[in-house]
Amino acid sequence: MQRRTALLGSLAAAAALPARAQPTTPVDLQLVLAVDVSRSIDEVEAELQRRGYIEALTNERVIVAILSGENRRIAVCYTEWAGTHYQVVVIDWTVIDSPAAARRFADKLAEAPRQSQSWTAVGAALAHAGQRFEASPFVARRRVIDVSGDGRTNDGPPAELVRDRLVAQGIVVNGLPVMMNRTNFGRPPDLTLDKYYEENVIGGAGSFMIMAENFEHFGRAVRTKLVREISGVGVTRPSPA
Repeated sequence: MQRRTALLGSLAAAAALPARAQPTTPVDLQLVLAVDVSRSIDEVEAELQRRGYIEALTNERVIVAILSGENRRIAVCYTEWAGTHYQVVVIDWTVIDSPAAARRFADKLAEAPRQSQSWTAVGAALAHAGQRFEASPFVARRRVIDVSGDGRTNDGPPAELVRDRLVAQGIVVNGLPVMMNRTNFGRPPDLTLDKYYEENVIGGAGSFMIMAENFEHFGRAVRTKLVREISGVGVTRPSPA
């Protein structure tokens, strides 16, 4: 309860901060990738997860989607999360506007150290991801958080409360739940995690969820998801002022 109160208080405090200089560099999409590194994900699964993002970001279909936009570039921020105590920016805002830029991002991600931490705080992960937009030097019509994980919140604020705050700011939250048919620290497998993500995590105009049956299928799910997110298929764009 104390963690939940503290985090909600920090969100309110952040909203009261003085306005900063407005970003001026246009991109087609600002995308925060928020990736679960809680201890329910073992070393092999963590490697499959990291590799899934590395291969997806350099996939030809993803590059084509990036270069098909009005500005022919997107901005990506890669974060990792576990409990409320662990929210980390692994790679801060980076423009991807070519296969070479995508490869540089992927190489940097491959070299980044990876940790495993306790608890699963989806709400805290969303709050941290939402705050990254405040530090972005870019401007885009679409701001999206892509959150992936293999469990539901057991620490920090309820995901749906934070999700609703973000959606009210015009941020879209998409989800990639990983379904695990095995016990987790003695607990039975969560066979309705996809339902949890659908009801409590995703939200906003055109939001969607793609499920991975397990970490062996994670890479394919990420590729499909990124193409859809970047291309904006099914998204209703606001009319120009």
